[in-house]
Amino acid sequence: MTKSPMKWIVSRVSSCVALARGRSVPRVAALMILCCVFIGATLAIGVAGTGGGQSVATTPSKLDVVARTSSSPTEAPTGYDNVSIDPNDTNHSTDQMTFEEVDTLEHGLGPTYNAQSCRECHQTPATGGISQVTELRVGHVDNFGRFTNPNVQIANGTVTIPNRSLINDRAICPSGGSPDREAQELVPDGMNVRTLRTSLNTLGDGFIEAINSADIMSNANRQCRGTNGQICGQVIFVPLGEAPGQSRVARFGWKNQHASLLSFSADAYLNEIGITSRLQPQDVTTFCKTTKDPEDEIDASDGLEDIDRFARFMRFSKAPGRDVNLANTADAIAGAQVFDRLGCDTCHVTSYTTLAAGSVINGGQFTIPNALGNKIIHPYSDFLLHNVGTGDGIVQNGGPASANKMRTPPLWGVRLRSRLLHDGTALTFSEAINRHGGEASGVTRAYHNLSSQDRQELLTFLKSL
Repeated sequence: MTKSPMKWIVSRVSSCVALARGRSVPRVAALMILCCVFIGATLAIGVAGTGGGQSVATTPSKLDVVARTSSSPTEAPTGYDNVSIDPNDTNHSTDQMTFEEVDTLEHGLGPTYNAQSCRECHQTPATGGISQVTELRVGHVDNFGRFTNPNVQIANGTVTIPNRSLINDRAICPSGGSPDREAQELVPDGMNVRTLRTSLNTLGDGFIEAINSADIMSNANRQCRGTNGQICGQVIFVPLGEAPGQSRVARFGWKNQHASLLSFSADAYLNEIGITSRLQPQDVTTFCKTTKDPEDEIDASDGLEDIDRFARFMRFSKAPGRDVNLANTADAIAGAQVFDRLGCDTCHVTSYTTLAAGSVINGGQFTIPNALGNKIIHPYSDFLLHNVGTGDGIVQNGGPASANKMRTPPLWGVRLRSRLLHDGTALTFSEAINRHGGEASGVTRAYHNLSSQDRQELLTFLKSL
């Protein structure tokens, strides 16, 4: 049985003390120092992983509180019909309407924004899915390789929005009411890092939220050991907006910015639509603003805000389903074996079983319901940050070393994407695979060495997802 890190430390210290007995004071001191160095170095190697890819927060929060069950897991519901995963759910249709609602100035839209509803960016092939919409991010890297977010000026340079990599494409001013006031954000001069990011699918995200944090950390340890340090995903802990002072293993966003759907909802409501909430109570600027913060008001009938309904809609949406007819063909079945043989599944992990119902996550703020608990899902992701040669150069939650790392995108539903990779610049599966380098370079070389039949079978498999 593997010892916990703390038990291991205690055993090593005890060994040092035993060796020190009967020795002179100088020798004891030297021996204890050597033992401490050995222990510290060993722990550092264990945390960093061979090749320095894996990273765990220095003061991580408690992991998820796991409930136990004797029941066998069942497959999670899939489909694109916008029907709730819970047959007794009476809120899903109403939550969907809130997700689709078009926000206006009266609701608090802006001052800068990208969209007027969640559905604008998440609608294909059903509400909560993907879209062609992208967002723009920029930054600057100096001669020492240090990344900084720009200070974005609006209102002809009279107002500054500090420390902001996101550049909103729209603004509420100028308008008929204030034609001489301009809140439009523009990219400052000197930004040598710039990227587009495509909108991500949110269908099935409730199941992803319900993955045990320990399972994601296990992915990092397993792949780093199994590839002799060639592939080492980075684990990061991110703050939970609903549980101040606490954090959780990240899993959402191109840079793994979030661990909870409520935190994600509040972030997107502010930064994509410009509406503040209890979790994000201040706008990025007050210029041209006419509403009072927070703008996402509590509904007296149920005590919920829009961000609560957004999160609930995503939690109870079905996971993306496969093209069943294509998936059952001989080529697709053979292609799945090629996928695994190449090592694609090292990062694009096929399956998980979610935490059992009754497990408590998100800093104690969410309890896994029966509809999400003990379900088998097939997202094809490890939910870790990797450098596979397609990074965008932007630093967010993962620290400077994560600049060119991206979260492994889940492949479920990928057949419905016409634009691939984080910036949408790869238009075919073959092109996306060929763009993989860095940690994935060995897998890409193996792909190039496939027979034409194996390659066709692999592409057929991907087209079935």
